[in-house]
Amino acid sequence: MSERWLDQPDPQGLSDWSKMKYRRFIDAAGGWDVFQGILRAAATVADRHGVSVSNVATRWVLENPAVAGVIIGARLGEARHSADNARLFGFGLTTADLELLEEAFSQSKPLPGDCGDEYRRPPFLTASGDLSHHLQEMPKSVDARDVPDRPGEKQVGTGSEWEDIAGYCRAWRIGDRILVSGTTATAGVDRIIAPEDAGAQTTYILDRIAGALSALGADIRDVVRTRIYLSDAEDVMAVSQAHGRVFGDIRPANTLTEVASLIGGYRVEIEAEAIIRS
Repeated sequence: MSERWLDQPDPQGLSDWSKMKYRRFIDAAGGWDVFQGILRAAATVADRHGVSVSNVATRWVLENPAVAGVIIGARLGEARHSADNARLFGFGLTTADLELLEEAFSQSKPLPGDCGDEYRRPPFLTASGDLSHHLQEMPKSVDARDVPDRPGEKQVGTGSEWEDIAGYCRAWRIGDRILVSGTTATAGVDRIIAPEDAGAQTTYILDRIAGALSALGADIRDVVRTRIYLSDAEDVMAVSQAHGRVFGDIRPANTLTEVASLIGGYRVEIEAEAIIRS
């Protein structure tokens, strides 16, 4: 997002891997003409404030309520942009600025998935455009084990101290059905992740559930039911949005319940059921 690409023809034969990757993002979002429309809107805003297109793009990201900070790439001795980036803190976007940018955005298409999903799921918006061979070789976060005296059935554990204390597993596969225990945002043995942020806890929990499913030969798309337990009804929206980012296209059956409290001071606990289709 800079003047360098403003009003430039569609580049052909890119050989830089970084540019190849971002070009795939542009194509997925609507193509070069849509990208140019966004650049022109950003340039108009930049002229109003006497700043650069990159300043406008970064300022827009910073003013998003969900963003606490940005990481700006720099190449020492080549392209540090220090003076330009310092101008970020000398202006803010007006209502007119945001409306102009939003009009340009409206011509684009939403990119699939969340940050990092270009490496995890189709359409793989990476430079090569295909990471399926790489994904098949990635180590699983947990390992499955056979269930004694139950041929063909498997379980996984995640190392939580309560799995040993209470005598349960994280998930159990019986035939094509997988049952996932109530899961909290616990790292290692007993460390609570994001103790004051139910939305962040939900994201972490769903990653743990996905890891357990993967170890048992399934993935998050096989989930047919989730049950959510909240300790504070004020967290409903944050938890629901985090759940929706993962399951928006899958739409499993779901129950959300407010409880008096969750042991350990957690804000949310989630259990899931999955069925593996042939």
